[in-house]
Order: sequence, then structure tokens, then C-alpha cells
Amino acid sequence: MFIIDEKDREYRFGDSGPKYLMKGPRSNFAIVQFQAGQDFKAHYHNIMEENFYILEGKVDIEVDGVVHTLTQGQMIHIEPKEVHYVINRYDAPVKMVSTLAPFQEVDKVEVD
Repeated sequence: MFIIDEKDREYRFGDSGPKYLMKGPRSNFAIVQFQAGQDFKAHYHNIMEENFYILEGKVDIEVDGVVHTLTQGQMIHIEPKEVHYVINRYDAPVKMVSTLAPFQEVDKVEVD
């Protein structure tokens, strides 16, 4: 058992990207934030499945070429090998929870 306070962790890119509250041993749990116009490279996972739950704002998540616009209170589940791309095309930050399981130290494959 352990307790972590979000304020004790930092976003990967200063004010955006993932803020991992847990990495392994069986799953990852992160708060992810993107400012207006920010995104991350399209990628997939060979083994891990990923979920995004929208806490605040609005975001576009493209999965295998189909764009899904999600808003506060919605969740998307992404299976292994599904290529996904996240972009905030809107004028306010988006904040979401990301979970990945089963944990793999290296499982992200970026695509062009």
C-alpha cells in the first residue's frame, strides 16, 4: 500500500504531458495534461491496453484513423496494437487520467 499526492510529481514537459503517479509493477497510472494546440506522437503498444478518462476540457483522440472527440466524464479504452494520437485542438487545457496495463517497461512503438 502507498499514497502519492499529485502535487509531489511533475508533468514530463513542464506544464504538459504525463505525470506518473505509479509506474508498475502491474500497471501505470498518470494524470495527463495538454495545453491548447499540444499533442503527442501517434503510437501503439504491443501488450499494454490504455484508458483515458477526461477530467477537464475537451480533446481529440484518433484511434486507427478515426477521430473521437471526448469531453469531461468520458472514457476511451484502447486495445494493444491500436494506433492512437492525442491532440488538444481547443482553446483550453485538457486534463485526463491515463492507465496502462499490464505493465511493460518498454512497450511504446511510435509511428509516422
